[in-house]
Amino acid sequence: MPLFVPSPFEYNLSSLVGGPALCSWVRSERTFMFKKVLIANRGEIAVRVVRALRELGIRSVAVYSDVDRNSLHVRKADEAYPIGPAPASQSYLNIARILDVARRSGAEAIHPGYGFLSENASFARACQAAGVKFIGPTPEAMEMMGSKTGARQAMEKAGVPSVPGSLRGLASLPEAEELAERIGYPVMLKAAAGGGGKGMRLVASHAELKSAFESARSEAQRAFGDNEVYLEKYIVSPRHIEIQVLADEHGNCVHLGERECSVQRRHQKVLEEAPSSFVDPEMRRAMGELAVRVAKAAGYTNAGTVEFLCDQQKKFYFLEMNTRLQVEHPVTEFVTGLDLVHLQLKIAAGEPLPFRQQDVTIRGHAIECRIYAEDPDNNYYPSPGKITLLVTTSGPWVRRDSGVFEGWVVPVDYDPLLAKLIVYGADRPQAVGRMLRVMSEHFVGGIKTNLPLFRRILRDPAFCAGDVDTGYLDRLLAAGPVAAATDEEGCGIAAIAAGIFTVLDPTTANAGTSVAAPSAGNGARSEAARDGSWKRLGRAEQVRNS
Repeated sequence: MPLFVPSPFEYNLSSLVGGPALCSWVRSERTFMFKKVLIANRGEIAVRVVRALRELGIRSVAVYSDVDRNSLHVRKADEAYPIGPAPASQSYLNIARILDVARRSGAEAIHPGYGFLSENASFARACQAAGVKFIGPTPEAMEMMGSKTGARQAMEKAGVPSVPGSLRGLASLPEAEELAERIGYPVMLKAAAGGGGKGMRLVASHAELKSAFESARSEAQRAFGDNEVYLEKYIVSPRHIEIQVLADEHGNCVHLGERECSVQRRHQKVLEEAPSSFVDPEMRRAMGELAVRVAKAAGYTNAGTVEFLCDQQKKFYFLEMNTRLQVEHPVTEFVTGLDLVHLQLKIAAGEPLPFRQQDVTIRGHAIECRIYAEDPDNNYYPSPGKITLLVTTSGPWVRRDSGVFEGWVVPVDYDPLLAKLIVYGADRPQAVGRMLRVMSEHFVGGIKTNLPLFRRILRDPAFCAGDVDTGYLDRLLAAGPVAAATDEEGCGIAAIAAGIFTVLDPTTANAGTSVAAPSAGNGARSEAARDGSWKRLGRAEQVRNS
């Protein structure tokens, strides 16, 4: 069975990466592969891993909390086991319960996905002790790179340029004040154990430092159980660009190009692209070589991501390394034609990388949008609830990684990511146009989502010109609210969705109108009434979800 599943736009793998040698490797019989793998995660990433396992003929084991009993990843997996109540600390973060399921199910390996225990060195070490392969880096590499301050120290020794700042956690406010005065404001406070924007505070002046220091430590403690924070110089209008690396257990390491991750809200990525319109071939080569150097300095294996901040003069600085599969990995898969989850499994099974750096080719352009259950009109507050209607998108060069289905209740207990919509184009303008088409076809009823935000971003002249940095989205939102109630395209989507919904379940049409059933003599009027009801339902649903 082949390792790689070519992207839908590719028909000749040998022309994409690795040539005949790689195709020969793909066709060869594997010497060893896991028979059963447990996925220690939920949502769309758990579904993604289940599908990769099925493609390789490997049985999948899902775990679920009480609130996730009817989730999509549970339905898709070959086996599923409960692991406790809804709070993550009692379920998805409970190492003992997860390893107990691995033992009872006979799983030989565990894929951690992203989030939860994916960057927990204690979990990786516990897997080793239990005789279960952890599909990721070693605990030692994870400990070195998982701590942001530890990573900065290691990279300084390796001669890797980092943003000026502290190499260790700040012991006190006076220490933070002294360092901030020395390197100059503005500065950024960051959680040493963190990510995803948690425990981060931008400090513009000395007057703001005390409250920012205290709130950053408090948030870091709540999010990661560790209140250590460090300080670094804030680069004005930076771009957040990351490099995907792959390293096997035989000393081979390659990079797969960059991803542009500058479109962020509250330091959380919202939209990602590959490649970056800012990066030229020479910059890509230099960043890639540095990323490989970082991975080798850490003794890293499996898939990882080295993140950089880039200033407007194209100088780049090491930011951190994420020791796991990234949320945005599909854009890299689209432009390289490589399946990163397949590769993770093969590397964990002990196989060497089947290609060299010179074999990697970047083609076309890919964009990913993260669809969240959140309310744009209420400061993007989570919007849990039942998905009453789901109209999904498809078509050429479109991919949808989702963990939801119509009728599912989005819980309040976890990150509100519903799905990722990914498109590929021959170039960036085509990819932007394709994503706009996708956004015009996708609809989620019953809850609020950030879909209107993407329609606004994709039409914005600055974004279309590639003129973005980490402050881009804040500036766009400051210009006015995301209002789509008068958007004809969005109203059309909602009208279609409401019409389908009314036909399938007329009893739920509660927009203040009644829909008469057609009968002899009044068929035309009944159809007209139904059409009018669809439009009214559509307008009501669009206003509620805009």
